[in-house]
Amino acid sequence: MRKSPRTAGKNSEIQAAQPGERTNTEGKAVGNSILLAIPDDEFLSIREKLQYVDLPHYTVLHEPRKKLEHTFFLNSGMASLVFNTNGGDSVEVGVIGKEGFTPIPAAAGLRHGPHQAIMQVSGDGFRMEVEDFQAALSASPQLQKLLNRYATLHGMQTAQTAGCNRLHDLEQRLSRWLLLIQDRVGSGLLRITHDFLAMMLGTDRPSVSLAAGGLRQKRIIEYTHGSVRVLNRKKLEGSACECYGLIQEFNAEMAK
Repeated sequence: MRKSPRTAGKNSEIQAAQPGERTNTEGKAVGNSILLAIPDDEFLSIREKLQYVDLPHYTVLHEPRKKLEHTFFLNSGMASLVFNTNGGDSVEVGVIGKEGFTPIPAAAGLRHGPHQAIMQVSGDGFRMEVEDFQAALSASPQLQKLLNRYATLHGMQTAQTAGCNRLHDLEQRLSRWLLLIQDRVGSGLLRITHDFLAMMLGTDRPSVSLAAGGLRQKRIIEYTHGSVRVLNRKKLEGSACECYGLIQEFNAEMAK
């Protein structure tokens, strides 16, 4: 592996690797921001534990209140953290892309979490067994620091999303949500259905269809069965509530 200031003394600035510069032992390229940001020695200490996984649409990464078996570092795609009630209702409380990892409670030594994580946009990534992940943290201070930072900022995002779901109208929330997806998949074509949108936004399908219809009339999006295409990103940002801008500020802090 190429030597760099990442392996220099403790007072040296740690420089992130670039996507594709690192691979697991199978030669699968790393695109996850956290795995690219840690020093070479810390990456090498966990490299053989990183199992490459293809993550199709609707893949469930972990379930609420069940024992956590694996941690996931996404290279691409997007997962939703979902709160499910005993009555069968669901609402999305956070999103995870290549900037992060899940389940966050595992970084604090916990073996259970309150949320389901489900792939909303297909992608790929790496998983580690929770035992290996937690054992690596004590010997990987920069990884621990990045995970703690991400957990804190993601908690702020989750709190902002909860307030948004309570206080803002559906068209604003739908706009915010579409922007968050587009940020993570890098495409204007989003493979999602109205039924899934309704579940993520905690509402019913007719309400989502009405909100999406409003955005279509303004020529901000167009949609067919199973997909939504963003036509005007600037107008979509204008249609979203202030929560999108605040969440972007949290993400910018993570990237520093």
